[in-house]
Amino acid sequence: MSRTGPKKTEPKKKRDLAGEAFAEGMRLLRANPALAAVDFGVCRRERCAFAPQGGLLAVDSDGTVHARPERLAEPGAWAWALAHAALHLGFGHVPAAKGRREQPDRYDLAARCVVVNRFLLGFPVGTTPDDLPTSYPDGDEERLAARWRAHGLPPAYEHCGTAGGTPDQVLTEWLPWQGPVPDRQLAFATALTRTVSAAMDMAGGRRDSLDGERLPRRPWERALGWFVSSYPLLGGIAAGIRLVADAELARAHGIAIAAVNPEAGEIYINPLRTFDDEEWRFVLAHEMLHAALRHGDRCGPRDPFLFNVACDYVVNGWLIEMGVGTMPEGLLHDPQLTGLSGEEVYDRLAGDLRRIRRLATLRGKGTGDVLGAPLGPPGDYVDLDEFYRRGLGRGLDLHQAQDRGFLPGGLVEEIRALSHPPLPWDAQLARWFDEFVPRPESVRSYARPARRQASTPEIPRAGRWFPPEEVARCTFGVVLDTSGSMDRTLLGKALGAIASYAEARDVPAARVVFCDAAPHDAGYLPVTEIAGRVRVHGRGGTVLQPGIDLLHRAEDFPPAAPVLVITDGWCDVLRLRREHAYLIPQGSHLPFTPRGPVFRVR
Repeated sequence: MSRTGPKKTEPKKKRDLAGEAFAEGMRLLRANPALAAVDFGVCRRERCAFAPQGGLLAVDSDGTVHARPERLAEPGAWAWALAHAALHLGFGHVPAAKGRREQPDRYDLAARCVVVNRFLLGFPVGTTPDDLPTSYPDGDEERLAARWRAHGLPPAYEHCGTAGGTPDQVLTEWLPWQGPVPDRQLAFATALTRTVSAAMDMAGGRRDSLDGERLPRRPWERALGWFVSSYPLLGGIAAGIRLVADAELARAHGIAIAAVNPEAGEIYINPLRTFDDEEWRFVLAHEMLHAALRHGDRCGPRDPFLFNVACDYVVNGWLIEMGVGTMPEGLLHDPQLTGLSGEEVYDRLAGDLRRIRRLATLRGKGTGDVLGAPLGPPGDYVDLDEFYRRGLGRGLDLHQAQDRGFLPGGLVEEIRALSHPPLPWDAQLARWFDEFVPRPESVRSYARPARRQASTPEIPRAGRWFPPEEVARCTFGVVLDTSGSMDRTLLGKALGAIASYAEARDVPAARVVFCDAAPHDAGYLPVTEIAGRVRVHGRGGTVLQPGIDLLHRAEDFPPAAPVLVITDGWCDVLRLRREHAYLIPQGSHLPFTPRGPVFRVR
């Protein structure tokens, strides 16, 4: 029998805990897209001359990170140290170069480590060591080093690198056999820019991660893109509209579904509402038509919410007729109002305001979805009237040229009306002068020889002259709001236009009354002095009715002379018993229903 001895067991291989922790730290670093673009090698050989004794690692200009193989540390600590070294390479602190190298002094070393640590506070990777400062001074490497050379290096920043008490940056000579000198700064800057752009896309909902994978477009984005690519009537408007899908903003401003600000060209979306693509098309088309047809500006003295509701009925009826998307449940629609304009629907609804207040627009119950001001910060915008007019006009031409389908007659009429914009305020004011401010009419009399009499002494010619009663009849009154809220630009435009039109009509003088807390009668002033030498007397409150009463009682003011009231809208309720008109800034409203025309100064 053969005797067999016990089998020899092979000794278990000892785990390299230090190597595993280092590898895990490297994995954490490579997970950062910007730092992963900084290419460097690793040296963990025994007796490496560059590996620090007390710290974790050092980096040289060859792009090599040196660490001792037996050094134990947590993976998070290794990740932070490797990121520190990679940033030294990416920031150009240890650039590769040919020729003899001069090592940086202690001030340069400390300043570069401070800049890297300051960057890692806002761009965290791994675990920051507890013994490092929590804040760092401002300034770049050169300024910090120069400041510390002049005033001394603070002890807290002298050894804040990764090599303990020794330098963690080593400059070596780049040898010819190593090839061309690499530009690690450019690689890092390109990767960092790409990472920041991806982060912005992720914050805006266009990505779901920083690795480049994109989310599918949101349904409202697909709906807006459909208008640009497939619906020419509103394609031009959609191309210039900005969608703001912010749940917090929608909650703060009470936006249930959507709202639009025509001046900013923004549609505010509540992203928490779950609609399909067809419903979002209807919602976006609804808001774009509100903006393009200038429903906010057409409100005038009407109740803003009630006019908004009336326009909702009209717009929703059009969209249903055109088959644009699917109307979400709960929106305003009444087939009996088909074919009516927003103003006509308003007149029908005005009799039951209590019921109207319970109705809801896309913004919510009791509030209109046409906003008067942007919800975000102000910006520089183009001429909005021209933008919406051009967009709808070209869209209608394309729609009809391509036979895209039926369009309601009321919508076509409103778009065609936009192609002929209303007269500017100064032209309207000139028409008002032509109608209500009489021009002096000359009288012929042989008692006054004509200017041509001397050329024909044998032929008597009647001369022309203006009787005093005729001159006194041709005038008008100006009640000027001089309160503290009045804009000097408005005053200049209004008074300049009044003076030019009055002089063109040969009006000799106008009766001017300044009003703030009390009326100030300036008497009759030559029209050439209205805009030039008139001084505003008061800057107090706004009470205009006493000034109007002063003109009513004035014996030297003709009963048929009209009155022009210039105010910013912040005034009392006015009662005028003669022909009158108002000049107010664009976007302002009078606190009462005016009976005379209102000219809005732009």
